[in-house]
Amino acid sequence: MDFVKDMKAKAASMKKRLVLPEGLEPRTIAAARRILDEGLASEVTLLGAPSEVQKVAAEQKVDLKGIVLLDPAEAPQLAAYTADYYETKHKHDESKKAAGKPVPHPYTPESAKAELLDPMHFGGMMVHKGDADAMVAGALAPTAKMIKAGLNTVGTTSKTASSCFVMVCQDKSWGCDGALIFSDCAVIPDPTAEQLPDIAASAAQSCREFLGTEPVVALLSFSTKGSADSKFADVGKVQQAVELLKARKPDFLFDGELQADAALVPSVTQKKAPGSPITGKVNTLVFPNLAAGNIGYKLVQRLGNAEAFGPFLQGFKKPISDLSRGASVEDIVVTCAVTLARCQ
Repeated sequence: MDFVKDMKAKAASMKKRLVLPEGLEPRTIAAARRILDEGLASEVTLLGAPSEVQKVAAEQKVDLKGIVLLDPAEAPQLAAYTADYYETKHKHDESKKAAGKPVPHPYTPESAKAELLDPMHFGGMMVHKGDADAMVAGALAPTAKMIKAGLNTVGTTSKTASSCFVMVCQDKSWGCDGALIFSDCAVIPDPTAEQLPDIAASAAQSCREFLGTEPVVALLSFSTKGSADSKFADVGKVQQAVELLKARKPDFLFDGELQADAALVPSVTQKKAPGSPITGKVNTLVFPNLAAGNIGYKLVQRLGNAEAFGPFLQGFKKPISDLSRGASVEDIVVTCAVTLARCQ
């Protein structure tokens, strides 16, 4: 599987609109040029005062022809965005009051406008209102800021926003032609039993979007079907999560709690979890916590010489992605292509 080639081809065929909030960041400006030149988006918008964006672009010798430059403070959409954003926040305040919860700092139209002058929030509103199809940021800002902006503007399809990596192994017998989804490896340090089913459902959707195949999900633990006592927090939590997921009757195959070998190696599955519906089919792994997920993907990447793409945010209503602050121009281009390819 050539993941990057596939995602770029899909993005190019969809011709969607991309907003890049960090419009003054040199790598982002260079990536915007490449995205447009490669035809990965029909429109690319850089947020920031045009004169300042142009100055940085000139220093980097980047031609801005065809790229939209938009200053949130001067944007014609700002008033409408502010009204919409304030209304949402005001309703949240009213809901808290109705539930008897204190609202120490009630939201005002002025505070709504101030928040939307942050390019990350303004970019999120562009996606939310349909003025852009996807947003990518994080070359300068920490992940927490990106997630907050996404939660405040785009919103989520479930209660839990999370992330996934696409792992592409040299051995094509694993997953889908060597590719698997690993989740969550970057966002939630210690998901609860109630959050793990959300993560599993989001990872299943990511499998469909990224790998183009039906998801088969394994919820991992250091125990298989009660081989370790449920008094251990991570065992009991995964067991409870599996039962909660069963109650949802999701539209994908899954099983748990399973050790990694029991999930991935059919002969071990047959011994440890005989009759498992996912035997020999797993392409999506859900880890019990961030420690396991982060360690797991890095071990596979380094010792197994696998390619690791991500992390990609999942569980949001529309496609947004976070970048590593050490991202190269190529990393930004690839993340943008993947994010654009997720647009419906």
